[in-house]
Amino acid sequence: MYTQFFGNYLLANGYVTRDQLFSAMRQEADQHMKLGTLAIHAGYMNAAQVDDVVIHQTHQDNRFGELAIQLGYLTEAQVEELLKQQTPAFLSLGQVLLDEGVLTNTDFEQIIQDYRSKNGMEDEESLIERRKNIQQLFENFFSSTDAALSEKGHMFIELLFNDFIRFIGSDYTPLSVEEVTEASIACCVKQEIHGDYAINTYISMDLDTAIAFATRYVHEQFHSYDEYVQASLEDFLNLQNGLFIVNVSNTSNTELTLGAPEHITVSPIQFSGRTLHIPVLYTFGTIDFYMECVSIKE
Repeated sequence: MYTQFFGNYLLANGYVTRDQLFSAMRQEADQHMKLGTLAIHAGYMNAAQVDDVVIHQTHQDNRFGELAIQLGYLTEAQVEELLKQQTPAFLSLGQVLLDEGVLTNTDFEQIIQDYRSKNGMEDEESLIERRKNIQQLFENFFSSTDAALSEKGHMFIELLFNDFIRFIGSDYTPLSVEEVTEASIACCVKQEIHGDYAINTYISMDLDTAIAFATRYVHEQFHSYDEYVQASLEDFLNLQNGLFIVNVSNTSNTELTLGAPEHITVSPIQFSGRTLHIPVLYTFGTIDFYMECVSIKE
């Protein structure tokens, strides 16, 4: 989850524009991590020291690590450790933004410090601590929006973000949640959840995004929007909601039921209940998810 929320953090705090973030996300998979970036993240070097080594590199044909050792910024053991360690995925996004000149090393150093401090990422060694960190990420994400969520609402969206990773891919950034009264749609599927937590759920995207979404979901190449692509959207929504009602039943003994997924063609949709818009920016397009409150008994 660190990668997904890191992109949102950069966007929400004005470090990048949406176009810059989207461009960086598309390049992220092919990015080669630089030793200076890893050293800043590990706390072995600060931005000024990294910049100094880079300046020396313009005059000497030496590797970054060799010069950092010569200048006394790193030890040989630290260089070996950095080269062998498993790189946190969100650093790849930062590296692209550094290479593109969107961020400076000074920016990056401060961002990493603030991001880790705000989200309680000082100790990531144990599974328990990692789980606490993920919870902190969600709390900080929702605290930056004006949309208040119930306990089950938090559970639903956390599951949604995890299901996007499991079934579609991790290369996305959730954008800020907002309340809406209507939505323009192209390809849209709706499913109702009935019971004490009664909501209407919608997943919507444009044609090209729907084709790419279905291709990833079923691991089969689609080239045009057809009934199979539509069925993929329906199946994903049904799977997400099915897992949610199982989780609710297991944690609170609340029994919920699902209606059949239905394809929505009338645009714009007019929502009658309080509705949250949850946009998710993928490298292949934007997915718009909507949760419409019908009747909630917590």
